[in-house]
Amino acid sequence: MPKPETPTDPLIAEALAEAVPADAPARLRKRGGRAANQRRGGAAIRQMPWTDVVNIDRPTEPLSPEGVDAIHNGAMRVLEEIGIEFLHSDAVAILRDAGCIVDGENVRMGRDLVMEMVGKAPSEFTLTPRNPDRKITIGGRHMVFGNISSPPNCSDIERGRRTGNRADYRDLMKLTQYFNCIHFAGGYPVEPVDIHPSIRHLDCLFDKLTLTDKVAHAYSLGPERIEDVMEMVRIAGGLSHADFDATPRMYTNINSTSPLKHDWPMLDGAMRLAKRGQPTIVTPFTLAGAMAPVTMVGAVTQSIAEALAAIVLLQIIRPGVGCAIGTFTSNVDMKTGAPAFGTPDYVRATQMTGQLARFYGLPLRSSNTCAANTPDNQATWESMMSLWAAVTSGTNMVYHAAGWLEGGLCASFEKFVMDCEVLQQFIAYMKPMTTGPEDVAVDAIREVGPGGHFFGIQHTQDRYETAFYAPFLSDWSNYENWEDRGAVTTVERANRVCKKILAEYEEPPMDIAIRDELEAFVERRKQEGGAPTDF
Repeated sequence: MPKPETPTDPLIAEALAEAVPADAPARLRKRGGRAANQRRGGAAIRQMPWTDVVNIDRPTEPLSPEGVDAIHNGAMRVLEEIGIEFLHSDAVAILRDAGCIVDGENVRMGRDLVMEMVGKAPSEFTLTPRNPDRKITIGGRHMVFGNISSPPNCSDIERGRRTGNRADYRDLMKLTQYFNCIHFAGGYPVEPVDIHPSIRHLDCLFDKLTLTDKVAHAYSLGPERIEDVMEMVRIAGGLSHADFDATPRMYTNINSTSPLKHDWPMLDGAMRLAKRGQPTIVTPFTLAGAMAPVTMVGAVTQSIAEALAAIVLLQIIRPGVGCAIGTFTSNVDMKTGAPAFGTPDYVRATQMTGQLARFYGLPLRSSNTCAANTPDNQATWESMMSLWAAVTSGTNMVYHAAGWLEGGLCASFEKFVMDCEVLQQFIAYMKPMTTGPEDVAVDAIREVGPGGHFFGIQHTQDRYETAFYAPFLSDWSNYENWEDRGAVTTVERANRVCKKILAEYEEPPMDIAIRDELEAFVERRKQEGGAPTDF
């Protein structure tokens, strides 16, 4: 497996030497170093610091209380009268024992049971990765952003569109670690198809846990993969089995097979995580007009029913385990059947789901999505619509926040950088307002008086460097200066920034003994065959 790159930057080498003396015992030597770690983000761009983002705005609520009740009652009727198919015999048995009505794989559950079980789920929970300074809170008014997850392709303007591979996967993981506005490492930022599926999860999680120190996601794709990932997260954190089970350290996201089904691999993984106290985000993939009713209210109703059904199962298994409702409700292009994202309908569906999530006391996940095929104007406005949907709905966890193209089929290196510029702007936008005397600034207004200017007064001089958001990607120069510097477009600037970031990237510190144990586990599981496949 790849070894960490040797830093060639003399400043990085110097910082490493300061952090870890050459004669330190081997067990104390780590990859990276505190001094070098503090430098990250200082050369390629000046980025905002890691921060606990709190959404100070009141959520937008398009539904009246009667509208919320209508969708709730509709979802309860779906669960009571129609039922959800659970394609997992153990799940069906658990639900039968809890009092649900079972007919083969179809499970119907009464609203009293649903509300009792959903009421056991916490409205807020934390996720603590191997670096406790990167702990995040899911729920309340907290808001966290993650990288794009699961596309089969990636692209940049120099090498074009290509099938996912491990080298690009690692580079996208480096961007995930580098940007402070990215709070968690979601699924694979591109699927590395050059690694056989039987062992892909081992190499990918090794890379994720060594190239980043942020909260890690695990795919719920059968018992071997989820058990391997739990063990790798435990090892990377230097945890005992009891310590791992005591606190949420990782999470999974499962999707229903809309309409009205939960399949075996995802149920199996979520159930295994629940038994060990690790959270699950339940995200139905409901496209209005295709896999859900053509009305957005109907699509949200179906989505809520599908999500609650799985949450009930997980709460029966382990009452109080973290769960969240994910929304991926959008519409299709009724002319072609293609998914559409970042639409007005998507925004309203996200906001309505936010209202229902608060009604049930559950955290909410949404996404930064677009249908554009290249990082152009369409990608920009669709992503802005998606992110405004997240902010105005009270979303707690934003999936695919950076890098998404082609309806999720491609990870764009340039769009990753462009999205991070937008994420920083939203984080700056959510900064709380203060209204002390120096903020209201009556004395400054008095000092300048009618017809003057504020450039030179001390009030401005004391604040000008931090008064406003400073972009790392936008170009605010006039046309002549922009043209004199080569008329570089936003996408071209993003490409240059991306290359600079990757050139200066440095792995976060990891104890050598832990890294060796992690590597040994991966090699042993590879020799055992990893996860079974039919090819």
